[in-house]
Amino acid sequence: MTSILTETSLLRFATAGSVDDGKSTLVGRLLHDSKSVLADQLEAVAHASRGRGQQAPDLALLTDGLRAEREQGITIDVAYRYFATPRRRFILADTPGHVQYTRNMVTGASTAHLAIVLVDARNGVLEQTRRHAAVAALLRVPHLVLAVNKMDLAGYAEPAFAAIADEFTAYAASLGVPEVTAIPISALAGDNVVDASAHMDWYGGPTVLEHLESVDVATDPDTEQARFPVQYVIRPQTPTHPDYRGYAGQIASGTFRVGDHVTVLPSGRTSTVSAIDALGTAVDTAFAPQSVTLRLTDDLDISRGDLIAPAATAPVPTQDIEATVCHVTDRPLRVGDRVLLKHTTRTVKAIVKTIPSRLTLDDLSHHPHPGELTANDIGRVTLRTAEPLALDPYDRSRRTGAFLLIDPADGTTLTAGMAGDALAAFSPVAPAAAGADDEGWDF
Repeated sequence: MTSILTETSLLRFATAGSVDDGKSTLVGRLLHDSKSVLADQLEAVAHASRGRGQQAPDLALLTDGLRAEREQGITIDVAYRYFATPRRRFILADTPGHVQYTRNMVTGASTAHLAIVLVDARNGVLEQTRRHAAVAALLRVPHLVLAVNKMDLAGYAEPAFAAIADEFTAYAASLGVPEVTAIPISALAGDNVVDASAHMDWYGGPTVLEHLESVDVATDPDTEQARFPVQYVIRPQTPTHPDYRGYAGQIASGTFRVGDHVTVLPSGRTSTVSAIDALGTAVDTAFAPQSVTLRLTDDLDISRGDLIAPAATAPVPTQDIEATVCHVTDRPLRVGDRVLLKHTTRTVKAIVKTIPSRLTLDDLSHHPHPGELTANDIGRVTLRTAEPLALDPYDRSRRTGAFLLIDPADGTTLTAGMAGDALAAFSPVAPAAAGADDEGWDF
């Protein structure tokens, strides 16, 4: 029970949507109405707003921190903000709406428990709305919220909200999303953001903040397969600890107990957990995401990058990896490219063997053998690594199923990867046009 309470005390969520749907205004309203804005911050926003000829403070400026963003009135980078209410702590990521910055949503949503996709009530579901919903589904974000914004400009009409909610829910279902929570709001006026709206008595659901405070993101570590990437080997060799050898790191998933029979990967050597040290104190049990030191009964050759897992459920190391990836840099990823692959605490050399397909988010069809992936592209790749890696399928573990591809020359992150067929849940919403190739591809 302690682990569940600890986990649910923090909610990570991301906002996304098309340009000018009001993402930054929604975040600003959440911060302002939940009393999470300091007086000097609010004064700075009011001063900047007056400089732009606005009478009232523009709450979007609480998150649009870059000068280029403030000058253009758009979000470019992912803006992280931290706030809390008596019921829960929050880490939010306000992600860009422009097509060329869709890759930034991958960053913001990769660790999120929940994603809020905004839609302008006047415009309905747009192409970029569908893109962001697909990215959230691809990344296995557990909870998806549709916030139909600017209801004040749509006369607070229920039919306008219902039509958008029905269309978005049907699209989300084609992505394998089991449930969508739809909320009608006006971020500018504050309707249904923190306080219930007086203009939409036909809506009986929660406000945005009420949903964020109450959504269940608890996980029971005992139901997850235990994984422990070794980050550091501790050997103090002091007179008081002459034979101490411990393996420090953060538990990625599951629970470890003293007496567990474990396997060290990729070597395959087995041993038993003899002790667990947490913050200098010996404990019998440790669970994700605690940072601990494991000690084993056998003196094995273990180093940074190795993975400790229960012997009965350990993943099978492999050098041939099939994965779904999102390319995040302007340099294309091509067949034959030599890259570094970073998985948890392990980094190995790898080569791109094939790029079997690229996803077209307009209709969820696959463009076969594109030859390369460019910025914002999502596709399938096969890789061959120089050393075996112990990956889990991404749909089983977001932590140990994820990896990065890195440029070995300058360390630039090229691609975010998800082991296995992360696109399996996607079903085409319409047949692909005969003979279609790259025309219309802009994601």
